Amino acid sequence: MIALSRSFSLSGALVLSWACTEVLAQTWCGKNYMSTEPLTNPGGQFPISQTFTEPHIALRCGPAVKPYLPEDLEPTDSTFVSILVDTPVTFTNISGATAFKASSSLSTLDVTVLVDGKKLTSAYSLTCTASLGNGEQVVGSSLLTYLPAKPADIGGVTKMDMRSGTLLAKPATGEDGPYERIFPIGFYSNFGGYLDSNLSIESTLKDQGFTIVHPIPTFDNTSILNEVLDEMQKNGLCTYMNDTSVTEQVNQIKSRPNLLLWYSADEPDGTSDPLNATSLAQSLITSLDGSDGNGGAGYHPVSLVLNCQNFFWSEYASGADVLLQDTYMIGNNVTFSNQWFHTVYATGRENRPARNGSSRPILGINHGGLGVVSWNDPTPDDIKTSASGLALALTSGPSNMSAFILNPSSTFKQVTTSSGIDTGLWTLNGKTLLLAANMNYEDTTLEAGELGLGSKGFGNGLTEVFCSGDCSVGDESVVLGSVGSGGFVF
Repeated sequence: MIALSRSFSLSGALVLSWACTEVLAQTWCGKNYMSTEPLTNPGGQFPISQTFTEPHIALRCGPAVKPYLPEDLEPTDSTFVSILVDTPVTFTNISGATAFKASSSLSTLDVTVLVDGKKLTSAYSLTCTASLGNGEQVVGSSLLTYLPAKPADIGGVTKMDMRSGTLLAKPATGEDGPYERIFPIGFYSNFGGYLDSNLSIESTLKDQGFTIVHPIPTFDNTSILNEVLDEMQKNGLCTYMNDTSVTEQVNQIKSRPNLLLWYSADEPDGTSDPLNATSLAQSLITSLDGSDGNGGAGYHPVSLVLNCQNFFWSEYASGADVLLQDTYMIGNNVTFSNQWFHTVYATGRENRPARNGSSRPILGINHGGLGVVSWNDPTPDDIKTSASGLALALTSGPSNMSAFILNPSSTFKQVTTSSGIDTGLWTLNGKTLLLAANMNYEDTTLEAGELGLGSKGFGNGLTEVFCSGDCSVGDESVVLGSVGSGGFVF
């Protein structure tokens, strides 16, 4: 599963949302929120993990990419067609953990991989067995999907690169070309009164660096909707879409080449949907999109967004290949708060982010986010300009930041300094991308020595490729203004 934030959603996506159930009570995340209702424990929390006195090992394995197709039989990258193996050693009870003798040598593991399956459209059972060297073994399992070449009614294929969490897709315009790594950035966008009234909006968004448009329903005029989707395709933009008619909508949309992934549910944990609702939705959608509907991948992954901090997370998350999160900040009081929600809002209201609001997306990227989608467009010009600056820096130009972030060959580390600056560092081919977000309401200095770079420091100095707010670059330091952020290469 690829874990993202709703603020860090995915590009090139034409997405379908399925409302699986109605809300039965005035609750959110299972909790009563009316002042006249009693406080109750909603349940569904993660259990407190048991601590062991002896070491345990968990074997995880899975395909490096899913799904595989016949075109992958002769890859140019030797690690593209491979099995990823992870063997965490822990003293805490995690899924699949097995006790082993402390005297066992874990310098090397002999891992055997077995694949079982007959039908090409079915998910193969993938079993990995690791020998610990003293007769002990540990077993892990997963699914491997190998699909036929896409049929005529499928417009494109989206592959999940599990080495980096990246989605891979061919040009959204439908033109022939290689698979490319996608860093999605854009807005939830009003359909009525905005997208449906001006077909030039899509080309403007493309020029501003955005790669995704998420139309906000309802879609009362199907012919105009198709015109808007055609214009997005022409400009290489992709889209999310929400509707309750799952079968009809999947069959209508799956032939479009600018479809990246499906979107099955919007905060089903908040509305306390049935715990199996997301899994049922995923099975139906993938069965219409080329899979057997029994766990194997289709030609496009299925995503959903969760909102609750700790409410039946595993159950709701089990129905997604790509997981987005829309959590609110700690201590948020929506009756008067002028601080930020965790989802990036761009409406310019007092309880929405400041105009240099790129620190929130940068924080998300530093902690594993692979896209940015803000609520909502149309938005004030200064906010759009700020968002466009980030989009252009991420997806274009000689110092394209996503080239560092999405490449599976990059090495990454995250550092939060004692002065309150959150950083992410991606190193690739001798160069390093530094993303930094100032979490303080005052100018704060980031020193090279705080990042564990050793005597090398920033080498020949920092090259600024993005700045939101104020950035002042020195030889071995950078000063970020109040809640400012920046991207630098050294």
